[in-house]
Amino acid sequence: MQPRPTPPFNSSTAGARRAVVGSAVPGAVSAAGGMAGMTNGTSVYALKELVARLQREQNKIQDLLGSLGFALRSLNNLNQFLELIPMIASRVTDATGGALVMCQPDGHLRLEQLHCSGDDDCNSVRLALEMATRQIAPSPALALKAVDSSSSALTSAAMLSLDRYACRYLGADFQIFGTAIIVQNIERGRLYVFSQEGDYTWSDTRENLVRLVADQTAVAIENNQLTHELRNKERLDRELELGAEIQAQLLPRQCPQIEGVDLAARCQTANKVGGDYYDFIPTTYEQLRAPDAPSSREKPWNFAIGDVMGKGVPAGLMMTMLRGMLRAEVLNSHSPAHLLQHLNWVMRTDLESSNRFVTLFCAQYDPLTQVLSYGNAAHNPPLLWQAATGQVLRLDADGMLLGLDMETHYQENQIQLQPGDTVIYYTDGFTEAADRDGRRFDEDNLIDSFGWACRNFTDSDEILQYLFDMLSRFVGHDREAEDDTTLVVMRITQPAEFRQLSTEPLV
Repeated sequence: MQPRPTPPFNSSTAGARRAVVGSAVPGAVSAAGGMAGMTNGTSVYALKELVARLQREQNKIQDLLGSLGFALRSLNNLNQFLELIPMIASRVTDATGGALVMCQPDGHLRLEQLHCSGDDDCNSVRLALEMATRQIAPSPALALKAVDSSSSALTSAAMLSLDRYACRYLGADFQIFGTAIIVQNIERGRLYVFSQEGDYTWSDTRENLVRLVADQTAVAIENNQLTHELRNKERLDRELELGAEIQAQLLPRQCPQIEGVDLAARCQTANKVGGDYYDFIPTTYEQLRAPDAPSSREKPWNFAIGDVMGKGVPAGLMMTMLRGMLRAEVLNSHSPAHLLQHLNWVMRTDLESSNRFVTLFCAQYDPLTQVLSYGNAAHNPPLLWQAATGQVLRLDADGMLLGLDMETHYQENQIQLQPGDTVIYYTDGFTEAADRDGRRFDEDNLIDSFGWACRNFTDSDEILQYLFDMLSRFVGHDREAEDDTTLVVMRITQPAEFRQLSTEPLV
């Protein structure tokens, strides 16, 4: 059982303490005291009657507690179970009645259940206990979300005040005992048992029985709370699975066939639903209708890779909205810089209200000229490995995060690609990944690994797999990723049909 922060309360703490005389069963001592003057035969008969009475009382208590245990095991409705508590507590102690006072989520105290042997007494007892609960002012310390030890102490003090008020309003005719209902080290309420019998006394056995019923009540409340949490978790898991399924369907199922280009891509989410985004977007309706047609392979394609700040369902929903808007803008024949400008205007209100921002790199590639035009909204700049020189260049352009500033301007750059050149687009899940010592994989490691892969592999899939293997080896094969990780590899496989630009990036 959990430790109790406050001592049990009985009416003797508020007035003159009654002498506790006798055993657990009322009348046991008085019956035993009368045996001294009886004859031997009468004494034996009285002793047998006493034993039989004790046995009947014990059987009654066992039956009641057994019924309570059965109700706890088959609990389907917490309120129905709580209705039994005052009745069981009063029956096992031969008291007049019982009451259950619970702390509500807003800090108020409320008389939850009441049981009395007579209806006439019930109204006066209810009025007295409701008046007592109203004397305790609600405070954050009484709220159920209070979990620290100082809040528990304040709750205990408030409950002790409730004991005093309950004794005062019930009056001297009532013998009352109260004990705490503790759930996860927080006092969630009080169980009171009271009697109007003049010779009624609170023995240790009776007090322990009330505590036992209170502990069963606490178990029922905690089980009910855990059941609700489990159901909420199962519902959330179902929603996450549905979100992951939808997101997986929105990401490209396969790389498009583009003339003279070898593509590979992979997105690994840290959660079931992630905030990373990449896409290959056709620029004409002809490509949408027949993406594998020879004429479609020679048309320009847009490449996009982005990252919504955060993970989980909110980031996934924002990514889905971004995808729809971006695809619509591409079909309207806007350049990469204009795409970013329009997205920033359209999404600013939604992003600002959600306290989220988006990084996005957007590029357009023309297979006939092998020119890559691009703009960047503060995303990790893609890396270009030039086959002719063996050098790695960063493809960057000025621009702020989407949704941060309406007046920001997005720069657009272009570069002429050559056969053998390789471009990787990636998210910060690569560069921010850390090993057990907290060291980051960072851009330098990625550049070194990328350069080695381009010199030793000719296939985009091999390059992609090598880079993911290097990241996994650095972080540790047995460790889960802390962030979404996305990588797209683009390799030029043949000369351009038309040549427009020099081999150096335009600034």
